[in-house]
Amino acid sequence: MSPSLLAWLRCFDAAARCGSFTKAAAELCVTQGAVSQQVKQLEQWLQRPLFLRTPRSLALTPEGQWLGTVLQESFQAIEATLNRLRRPPDDRSTTLSCAPSFAMGWLTPRLGDFFRAHPQVGLRVIGEFHLLDHERMVRDAVDAAVRFDLGDYRDLDATCFLDEWLLPVASPAFLAAHPELRSPADLKASMLLHDTSPWDGAGAFHEWDHWMGQVGAAALPLAAGRHFNLSQLAVGAALAGQGVAMGRAALVHDDLRCGRLVAPFPTPVRSPASYHFISVVEPMPSTARVAAWLTQEAARFRRERDALLQALPHASA
Repeated sequence: MSPSLLAWLRCFDAAARCGSFTKAAAELCVTQGAVSQQVKQLEQWLQRPLFLRTPRSLALTPEGQWLGTVLQESFQAIEATLNRLRRPPDDRSTTLSCAPSFAMGWLTPRLGDFFRAHPQVGLRVIGEFHLLDHERMVRDAVDAAVRFDLGDYRDLDATCFLDEWLLPVASPAFLAAHPELRSPADLKASMLLHDTSPWDGAGAFHEWDHWMGQVGAAALPLAAGRHFNLSQLAVGAALAGQGVAMGRAALVHDDLRCGRLVAPFPTPVRSPASYHFISVVEPMPSTARVAAWLTQEAARFRRERDALLQALPHASA
């Protein structure tokens, strides 16, 4: 394969992924005309069109879809191999991208146990909730990630290590000020605290709507509540006595156990989303150790969580 052919293929791959010569040019740091010309030369060499061009759109032909799929898989494999080869042989560090609420509410308090068990592993945790794909993880040197979502990753390995349960929570002071809260039917929309970004693809009020549907509560105008973009922020507002948050058991377990929060309606509902450990298909040994520890720690926590949920008293009891 000549350098010219490789250049044509790289431009075609970018255009196929971006669906636009202009966007592909921005990614490759060249002009739009250069990308268009490189793709045209590839089509002439193949003696068949790879794109259907209209004034407003750019669509792949069946042959273009075939070639695009093969190139994307091939480039990803090359990038992954280069990324592994360029690491020093004694580098055992792992960069873990973690959803902020989970990092603060569940992972960070347990990291001391991990470092005591694996002193040789340098674990770096970064809090973020960017969308993940293979290309981004390789480009940003992210070895693994934890995400609260449905686990639908086409080009990465996603393993569920902890399920999640939803239940409303509030501070004892808030419930004392609202003694009428004895059943879900007593809730008012203005009392509700929302994480409006629970996971990618979920609606702004999905968690409250899901819980109410499962317990048979009447629908409420959910937009009337207070809105946050992190579960931890909504729970923080509940701790401050500002309303009732939809708690995720992993994030409110300690507050419930210590009495800082109370479950006015102790009816946990299984969340559609779970916590997933996400990595490339063949992770480094240090990344595999992080995954194994998370699985073990989650199993231990699950036993504690289930016991707590089963023993929850009603707030009015």
